[in-house]
Amino acid sequence: MAQRVLVAMSGGVDSSVAAALLKEQGVDVAGVFMRNGVKHDTANKGKPNKQGCCSIEDSRDAANVAQMLGVPFYALNFEDDFNQIIDYFVDEYLHGRTPNPCVRCNNDLKFGRVIEYADDIGASSVATGHYARTRHERGRYRLFRAADRAKDQTYYLFGLTQEQLARCSFPLGDMTKGEVREHAARLNLCTRDKPESQEICFVPNNDYRTLIESRAPQSLREGPVIDRAGKQLGTHRGTPAYTIGQRRGLGIGGGDPLYVTGLQPETNTVVVGTADDLLCKEAVIARPNFIGLETPATGERLRALLQIRYRHAAAPATLTMLADGSLHAEFDLAQSAVTPGQAAVFYDGEECLGGGFLQ
Repeated sequence: MAQRVLVAMSGGVDSSVAAALLKEQGVDVAGVFMRNGVKHDTANKGKPNKQGCCSIEDSRDAANVAQMLGVPFYALNFEDDFNQIIDYFVDEYLHGRTPNPCVRCNNDLKFGRVIEYADDIGASSVATGHYARTRHERGRYRLFRAADRAKDQTYYLFGLTQEQLARCSFPLGDMTKGEVREHAARLNLCTRDKPESQEICFVPNNDYRTLIESRAPQSLREGPVIDRAGKQLGTHRGTPAYTIGQRRGLGIGGGDPLYVTGLQPETNTVVVGTADDLLCKEAVIARPNFIGLETPATGERLRALLQIRYRHAAAPATLTMLADGSLHAEFDLAQSAVTPGQAAVFYDGEECLGGGFLQ
């Protein structure tokens, strides 16, 4: 009997091709779509006012692909789970941090709840359209960057445990985006020309401030914008509306360009400075997860390439394990806009060793 694999199908071209590849290999494929319960306004003559995933249109596309491939398809209601992620998302901004909900979704839903559902239908593993590669070497499941470095998504997968990695696969890891499109065109999949998902699925038009206003309206209140010396330069509309490194929307004209260098939600204050003021040589990484190695002992040091944003070029750094379970990171060269709440993922060449969250 062919091995059964449950494919998390988002309605995009990547997960569609992942399902198709497995089907061509003779795998017993089933598809699953995660409904998040988020209602989106419509605009532009009735078209959905978003380009993310998990919409009704995405569900329809995923179902159509499954039908074309002749595989079973399930749509699961994860509204309560997504609400927890949205609560985390808003709470991070309220506390002066910039959240990374895709990491939480991968850890808790795509490789959490979906794996549980795989057990229910007798599937041995879960596959997704992520661009990443895994191998089992030296007694551990290891995670490696995708062949298409421009599409590599290991940054969002650092939180996966050994148990989760043992149950997941990434069929697109050795493919380029162009090859994926070509495969979709050859099969005439309805998602073949679908544009990239550019938004957080529960934040249409990337307007996260509107979401915060709807969930925590009291948080968006005016306060002072000050420089590093404490001089007030202007007024802001609420600390959750800003993030470290932000330049636009400060309402401060004239002089050298200024950037958000600090957020003080306890006093409702935004601190600004120059580009040089954004440079940081050290950071603390909370709640690290280790994939390619065992958890280091307290005081143990590790040389790695540290990536602090999805589009950040991973920079050489020394990581030291602290007694409280966090990591102290010291960059060889100061990095710009080290942002609390964002993922900090460490690599050894192409291998993702793990990661955590910037304090």
